[in-house]
Amino acid sequence: MKPVIFGLSGETLTADERAFFAAAEPAGYILFRRNIVDKDQLRALTDDLRALHGRDDLLIMIDQEGGRVARMQAPVWPSFPPGAVFDRLYEVAPSSAIAAARANARAIATTLAEVGISVDALPLLDVRQDGASDIMGDRTLGAEPMRVAALGRAVIEGLADGGVVGIVKHMPGHGRAMVDSHHELPIVTADEEALAVDLAPFQALKDAPMGMTAHVVYTAWDPDLPASLSPSVIETIIRGRIGFDGLLMSDDLDMKALKGSIPELAVATVAAGCDLALNCWGRMDDMVGIADLLPAITGQARARLDRAMESTHRLMDGPSLEELLATRDALLAPVMA
Repeated sequence: MKPVIFGLSGETLTADERAFFAAAEPAGYILFRRNIVDKDQLRALTDDLRALHGRDDLLIMIDQEGGRVARMQAPVWPSFPPGAVFDRLYEVAPSSAIAAARANARAIATTLAEVGISVDALPLLDVRQDGASDIMGDRTLGAEPMRVAALGRAVIEGLADGGVVGIVKHMPGHGRAMVDSHHELPIVTADEEALAVDLAPFQALKDAPMGMTAHVVYTAWDPDLPASLSPSVIETIIRGRIGFDGLLMSDDLDMKALKGSIPELAVATVAAGCDLALNCWGRMDDMVGIADLLPAITGQARARLDRAMESTHRLMDGPSLEELLATRDALLAPVMA
């Protein structure tokens, strides 16, 4: 197995993809709107991927946050609110906000599990900061670290109730970035004392099954390399100070914050301490290059992967999707009027 998550080019596997994926045996896959038509097509695609590898527990992930980040769209699937809605409710009714976040996450998981998706890149534990780039903005769960942690835990638990693994992101915190890492490299100059605020939600959820790094430079920790490429940040801050021992993946290698060839970046992220490199765009030349350069997954990374994929506890006799959405909507009513 190669320590990488690959994207796909379209709505079905091409013959070239089928042959390449079978030989390369990536750790998993990530899906985007270009891969999605409807429930039947999406279920057939995920079934095809599992059959190709003979792994019922195959990592098949998606970014289905709600709000502006939603790969599965209405009218086929429900629309889900952004994280900021739960932050607003927490301001007036903390326990209702936690219950709403958990019901919403379980509803998301219900829609994902139905089509064979096993992992969601949610929750964001980035602490929102005034004046920072809007790339986080209303996607976040707030500006107060322990509120972010409480709502984030509700999301992780709701996803697990629905049979889906959650990913805490973007470690060790993207909330201070002044630019969008999809387009350029953010450099955070905050000192150790200030950065403790960013670490706090991740420390509170250090037992999360999966995490994703940030393509952000933190000058207090490593003035030269973004977290995804920094052995110092990964070992000392993410594994050390945060205490995270779950499966750690990079953010997408194609983001413009990173410079260099995609295969070389994949090698560099894994060498820095990420368990898996994330390559989203399904370009065959990049994927072949990655497979050629990456070593096999380490025993430790494989153990973390297996442990993460076993972490859900889907409750088979729970409420229906419609009941979950109704519960969420009733709880959110005070802030949605």
